[in-house]
Amino acid sequence: MERRVLVALFLSAIVLYVFNTYLAPPPPPAAKQAATAAKSTAAAPSSAAQNTTAPAAPAAASASAGPAPQAITTDSTEREIVIDTTRVQAVLSNRGGRLIHWRLKDYLDSAGKPVDLVSTAIPERAQPFSLRVDDDQLTTRLNSSLYRTSGAAGARVDATSRPATITFDYQDSAGLRVQKVFTFEPHKYQVAFSTTVMNGEHALNPTIEMGPGLGDMAFTPTGGFFNRSYDIPPEAIYEQDTKVQRLTQSKLATQPDHAGAFRFAGVDDHYFIAIAINPGQARVSYRAVTAPGIDNAASRQLLEYAIQYAKPPQGQRFFLGPKQFDVLRDVDAELVRAINFGIFAWLVIPLLSTLKWLNLYIGNWGWSIVALTLLINLIILPLRHKSVVSMRKMQTIQPQIKAIQARYADLKMTDPAKQKMNTEVMNLYRENGVNPASGCVPMLLTFPVLFALYSLLSQATELRGAEWMLWIHDLSKQDPYYVTPIIVGITMWWQQRLTPTTVDPAQQKMMMMMPVIFTAMFVTLPSGVAIYYLVGNLFAVGQQYFTNWMIGPAPVPRPPAERRLKNAGAGRTAAADKKS
Repeated sequence: MERRVLVALFLSAIVLYVFNTYLAPPPPPAAKQAATAAKSTAAAPSSAAQNTTAPAAPAAASASAGPAPQAITTDSTEREIVIDTTRVQAVLSNRGGRLIHWRLKDYLDSAGKPVDLVSTAIPERAQPFSLRVDDDQLTTRLNSSLYRTSGAAGARVDATSRPATITFDYQDSAGLRVQKVFTFEPHKYQVAFSTTVMNGEHALNPTIEMGPGLGDMAFTPTGGFFNRSYDIPPEAIYEQDTKVQRLTQSKLATQPDHAGAFRFAGVDDHYFIAIAINPGQARVSYRAVTAPGIDNAASRQLLEYAIQYAKPPQGQRFFLGPKQFDVLRDVDAELVRAINFGIFAWLVIPLLSTLKWLNLYIGNWGWSIVALTLLINLIILPLRHKSVVSMRKMQTIQPQIKAIQARYADLKMTDPAKQKMNTEVMNLYRENGVNPASGCVPMLLTFPVLFALYSLLSQATELRGAEWMLWIHDLSKQDPYYVTPIIVGITMWWQQRLTPTTVDPAQQKMMMMMPVIFTAMFVTLPSGVAIYYLVGNLFAVGQQYFTNWMIGPAPVPRPPAERRLKNAGAGRTAAADKKS
């Protein structure tokens, strides 16, 4: 494979990345999206008439409704119950028996407080585990009544050592009977939920509304070209027919409802996920809602989802936590597919295990990335060495190749005599022991490792909020002072200056633009990715010096006039020897 093919492929990938990252049309502003959602909502038939499950805020009782039924099984005052596990602090309210906080103890926001995956920025929206039925008045009573609580002796429940079950019951004189049961595990980011709703003698199958999910908004930058957020915005995610589907909010605007047999279904963003685990046959609906920003940040689009089962759920598990590989695998082996490691997931997983193993001994994720980078570069060192040696050989015979090409330059490609040029070139390769593919093929073999590490370092939840040293306090965010991206560009230019090349001057000038492109690209990427590439470049520069020392300096091509004089002199000497 000629080097120009490799250059073309590499440049094409960079152009596609730069276009998608910087030049693609930006998403519509939140106001426009809200207006679009409002229009689509107004145009759609009412949920009561169509029996759909689109999420909506609990409707108020109609003006013609009579006096409210008298509560029979209820509580006298509104109160909150705090459930502490080793990983989560959950807060339930007896007002509707709903979840109002889900704080992750191991993950902090920009204010240093535990991340709350239940968004409190939109109080008028339905809270998680609200119930909705076709009757609006009944829906209001389900979510606004005070439930009697059992399983909680006080305001706090300790579930750090054994499971805790909280039960909410409500009954009124109109025949409405409701029970909600929550079970919390000590060491998991999940809750099991059961519900029973009876309206007189009729059993109802309510839709479970999960409210605006994933309120990790404090980590969103304010915007701007050099302060772009790499975080993936909330999107719908579900597995159906062994395929994981990820739907952006723009796609959900045209198709909010999805039905079928699901392995899991819910909402995720860059680092967290809120899903129903193995719901089976169900109908899931999504809607985008606009949440105001935090700490002067711009408003953000969140997703709320609702799920209706084939029958009222009993012991249905819901996971609300980080997209951490080991955590998801412990809950359900299929959940690891929720992490978008891309086509090189088969390579990312062992690399992630190696990174975690290194961190057990090093104790710092930044230095663990450095150690992993050095380890990988040591493994691929023979391939790099072979590639450099091959390119040096190609560089040595390049003047002879150009001379052969010059002799056939006037012939058309369709001329049969043109084939002689290829024959001469291949003979030249054979005589000098050069394989034209050995220069680029070894480097192509390292590309999967590069892409896999990029996916690992940009998706790994372990790096969220992890410090390295000095000014880098979060490896999942861009370098705040752009130091590492600039050094990446410098070391890449340095490496190119040292690497033997056989490309023509025009292609060489194009290649010299690569450090500039990479510098701009790494400005917005997580600093953990920039650290990996920086350490890899420094290792490659050191290896290049060592290889150049081993194989000697590169040949200095003579000017064409000097070569012609030498050839002419050699011809006269040969003629004189023949006469004598």
